[in-house]
Amino acid sequence: MNIQIFGTGKCFDTKKAQRFFKERGIRFQMIDLREKGFSRGELRAVLTAVGGLDALVDKENKNYCDIKYLLPDAIEEKLLLDPSYIRTPVVRNGKQATVGYSPDIWKTWE
Repeated sequence: MNIQIFGTGKCFDTKKAQRFFKERGIRFQMIDLREKGFSRGELRAVLTAVGGLDALVDKENKNYCDIKYLLPDAIEEKLLLDPSYIRTPVVRNGKQATVGYSPDIWKTWE
């Protein structure tokens, strides 16, 4: 298993995801989105795995209205430049990925 957790240090759900994998002795790599965002390839892989932009974009973000009416390509560019629009945590296991705290799905990865 090759688990990557994309999130921020202040995100409560990201901390819960880290605790989930630590409690089960599963090694993971934590990537802080504020320090290092997604690469274009990573973003496209995650979008494919989670079912598109609707699943990935944080609609509760206070600045969501800034990207709400943009075309999908423009939203992707905005996510690459400003990862604060991404709902966290994003957890990847190879070609599989989840957005948000999803322990029921992660248990199937074990």
